[in-house]
Amino acid sequence: MTMNYPYEDFLDLFFSTKTNTPAEAASTSSCGYSLNDLDVDWGCDFRDVIESIMGDEGVLMETESAPMLHGQEGICNSASTGLSVTDGVIVEEPKLDESKGLRLVHLLVAAAEASTGANKSRELTRVILARLKDLVSPGDRTNMERLAAHFTDGLSKLLERDNVLRPNQHRGDVYDQADVISAFQMLQNMSPYVNFGYLTTTQAILESVKYERRIHIVDYDIAEGIQWPSLMQALLSRNTGTSAQHLRITALSRATNGKKSVCAVQEAGRRLTAFAESIGQPFSFHHCKLENDAFKSSSLKLVRGEAVVINCMLHLPRFSHKTPNSVISFLLEARTLNPKLVTLVHEEVGLMGNQCFLYRFMDLLHQFSAIFDSLEAGLSITNPARGFVERVFIGPWVANWLTRITADDSEVESFASWPQWLETNGFEAMEVSFANRCQAKLLLSLFNDGYSVEELGRNGLVLGWKSRRLMSASFWASHESNL
Repeated sequence: MTMNYPYEDFLDLFFSTKTNTPAEAASTSSCGYSLNDLDVDWGCDFRDVIESIMGDEGVLMETESAPMLHGQEGICNSASTGLSVTDGVIVEEPKLDESKGLRLVHLLVAAAEASTGANKSRELTRVILARLKDLVSPGDRTNMERLAAHFTDGLSKLLERDNVLRPNQHRGDVYDQADVISAFQMLQNMSPYVNFGYLTTTQAILESVKYERRIHIVDYDIAEGIQWPSLMQALLSRNTGTSAQHLRITALSRATNGKKSVCAVQEAGRRLTAFAESIGQPFSFHHCKLENDAFKSSSLKLVRGEAVVINCMLHLPRFSHKTPNSVISFLLEARTLNPKLVTLVHEEVGLMGNQCFLYRFMDLLHQFSAIFDSLEAGLSITNPARGFVERVFIGPWVANWLTRITADDSEVESFASWPQWLETNGFEAMEVSFANRCQAKLLLSLFNDGYSVEELGRNGLVLGWKSRRLMSASFWASHESNL
């Protein structure tokens, strides 16, 4: 059987031919790289340390004289092979002393425990974090040290947070828009983490609106709008001239996020409009400002005959300012629009409402250790582009997740159960097509062998790194839209 690929160059739309230096950076070092430069078996990684800790009944560890853990022998991190590829030459990289890596994990767990629970001690937390800051920094040259530095910074922000500041109002670092876009492109090229969600949802949208003349996408979090140029090109490739499908995108912004959020959405709209004009795609952009974070379908500009698509990207590194209640409110109201498709992409973090903060912290540490390990397979830690991506995305990403897992149990539970919530609240699962599954596998073939894709029920796909699930994409529609 010959498979019919509707868009032969579809994957190419997700990759730029040139990677810019960080905002045409102050650094004179080149950030150019090729995905084929790294063909090294990086061996074992420091996730084994965390897995062994989580497997022990006693999670409590003293900071200065931590007990030996089961499975400690032979533990190493992803940089412990001591190899790096630079311009085709294999060179020695600094190795992380295994005892130091283990000690860093112990100190992080001790700091997390001291910051919460019945024995909460701000002074003890401050002392442990001060010790961690002495040991690591974001500029270190091993994955474990860099990861520990980001978690130390995130825990420090939690400690310093004003008591009256609610978790969803946490103010993270703010970067120039050009830096954000540049870092985003670098992340896309070194890992499928972003493009997996974009590719699978775009393919699902194209299939669901194949026979529609007008398409209206309501985007819960448009960010920089990087997801949509590829959709425009794909729409135009199958219909041109008077038969071209009209695309309307409504992007939401929230008053609670301040003026910068509003300006960012408006700027994304200007870029998308200019791009649509340059390729001849019929397009209109609308900006919907929400008051008090409450979405009302009556605030949308609707045109009779439009096929409505709801797009929810909850996995992006910059997704930090929306509470589960905000997402739930949005989806319940969006259901009244009878959407032809609802796309939901979220991280596969194993959070449960009845688990303590320490368990959630350990699972989060495990999650990001897998992410760091996967990034190392795409780009060496010594490359300036890697450090730039970590500063702009990874550090704030870790800090925002630490803020989330301090929320009350009901909110934490929601982060891990979106598919179940949709299924019990009037949404119907939409089967993933064979073409979509093949596109996802083809995307992963461009990256390291450690990535995998598996099916999640009949309507979802999961991106994994080795034994760890990273994120999932699932597809839904309202019951009424299929009647």
